[in-house]
Amino acid sequence: MPPKSTDRRRPTQDRAKATRENILDAAAELFGDRGIASTSTNRIAAAAGVSIGTVYRYFPDRAMIVAELLARIQGNIERRFTERVRDLADTPVQQLVLGVLEAVMEEMSTDVPLVRALIAGLDFYSSGMPELEVRLRLLVKMQVIQILGPGDDDEYDVLTFTIISACFGTVLRAAVLEDTRVRDEVIATTARLIATLADSERHARTTE
Repeated sequence: MPPKSTDRRRPTQDRAKATRENILDAAAELFGDRGIASTSTNRIAAAAGVSIGTVYRYFPDRAMIVAELLARIQGNIERRFTERVRDLADTPVQQLVLGVLEAVMEEMSTDVPLVRALIAGLDFYSSGMPELEVRLRLLVKMQVIQILGPGDDDEYDVLTFTIISACFGTVLRAAVLEDTRVRDEVIATTARLIATLADSERHARTTE
């Protein structure tokens, strides 16, 4: 089940928007420091400098705050991903994958404590990540077709699914690594492995 929508409580006035964002920022910092389960809405209200009633005006419970923070990360990932794919059109597979991984990692590493808390506190299949994955998969498939040329659509689906799964697995785990050197090597190695897979697929079709 995807994250709950907060659209019905999304304010339109600038002051209300600022208050809402302030609550989210306070919650993000607390989640990163204490974890989701150990952070109450009362503590979030105190950190944001507002009353508990103000928090409930925008978010009926803590789960809604978590869902909104996750949605914020998802939206930023999709934006970075789309921009990077557009800029990396007509490039070798390894460079394309590396660029995509780096774009997603940039967002995931902007607030490592929060990402770590979200990964620890949420189940992938109830977090909304599958919905994001489907949208990103369409973008990757278009690039795969552009790079490899005309071919079997089912094979492209399998290759695209493999690429996206490998990227998600790598990013979700590597984003919380404290050693940035190790993190960068993990990203580079994943890109090489995926490029090798794509090259082998392309070679297999040309030799059939």
